[in-house]
Amino acid sequence: MLCSLLPKFGGNLDRMDIFSKFKDFKVARQLEEAGVYPYFKVIQNAEGGTVYIDGKRKVMAGSNNYLGLTHHPKVRSAAKDAIEKYGTGCSGSRFLNGTIDLHIELEKRLAHFMGKEAALVYSTGFQTNLGTISCLTDENDLIFSDEENHASIIEGTRLAEGETIVFKHNDMKDLEAKLKEHQDVKGKIVITDGVYSMTGDIAPLDQIVKISKKYNARIMLDDAHGIGVLGKNGKGTADHFNVTNDIDIIMGTFSKSFASLGGFIVATEEVIHYIKHKSRAFIFSAAMPPASLATVLSVLDILEESDEHVQRLWKITHKMQKGFQSMGYDTSPSKTPIIPINIGDEARTFFFAKAIYDAGVFTNPVVAPGVPPGQGIIRTSYMASHTDQELNLILDTFHTIGKMCEMIK
Repeated sequence: MLCSLLPKFGGNLDRMDIFSKFKDFKVARQLEEAGVYPYFKVIQNAEGGTVYIDGKRKVMAGSNNYLGLTHHPKVRSAAKDAIEKYGTGCSGSRFLNGTIDLHIELEKRLAHFMGKEAALVYSTGFQTNLGTISCLTDENDLIFSDEENHASIIEGTRLAEGETIVFKHNDMKDLEAKLKEHQDVKGKIVITDGVYSMTGDIAPLDQIVKISKKYNARIMLDDAHGIGVLGKNGKGTADHFNVTNDIDIIMGTFSKSFASLGGFIVATEEVIHYIKHKSRAFIFSAAMPPASLATVLSVLDILEESDEHVQRLWKITHKMQKGFQSMGYDTSPSKTPIIPINIGDEARTFFFAKAIYDAGVFTNPVVAPGVPPGQGIIRTSYMASHTDQELNLILDTFHTIGKMCEMIK
């Protein structure tokens, strides 16, 4: 089988000079030489569920644009109008000259939409977690973090004072055991994703709330992949479980369902007031630009007016889950529009992704550290803007390539 022809990837870790690791880094070069390097594809044009790369049409099955609103006429118009009024950037941090009225309007609208007192907008989603988590704790406090939390959460916990205790993924017995072990510590916070970005499974927030309350721990929810997908009108995972009032801090991003760039948190006014004066990632970064702010505001208008995009997304999700499973693919543990195709071996994952791509479908091959070693996946994800024709092409392609690679019977 062709998969067996791929090289084993690695590099020499013995080095003296700090720059020697650059020469030792072999993995990407080896993938390029094998003809299966899948990253940094240059998209020349995009519309709906279709992109063009090297002049060739590909059906996009790897985007986080869940509601498909990046090309919505109202969204485009709002971004253009904001540039005409405010220019292309704010040229400073929010602390100094970077705050415009759109920032204030957006924060008020987000707080209302998410059911909290106040909101704070950051320039990127990664910064949001990094800047918020890093200023939450003191040296005697504890953070309890799910082992599959996003990299931005991990980096935030590394900057935060106090110890971080990792619990097994979505394992409530392990979480409770660790909280019980440290029940005498007064300052505790549990941090979890709402929807996990690689596997598409959902955190059991109702159980997390129950256990956290039992041991007097605060809760922070990263709902980057849940807002716009779960809950009434896309209000997210907390709304899905009806526990919004029990979550102390909810984080979201604008680069997925909100068709823009940036991130935010919502919480009580007291929490937001503290973080906006203590978060270095917020204080020392340039403000989110006008066009991006206006884009998010227009998406909020669309979500508040109707849930048709959310409903379309879930109709597509059920179709694709059923389609993959009927072919015999393992898509566990997904329960969302993020549907992983479990492959396993890393070389096999890259080869399979290349075959799918050559057949006209853009997906995302994910190997360690994005997933545990030896558990490579083809990450597929879906948008409300996908047509039935595009969805059928994706399924037909996976059926053909799956048989060719002996992934399915």
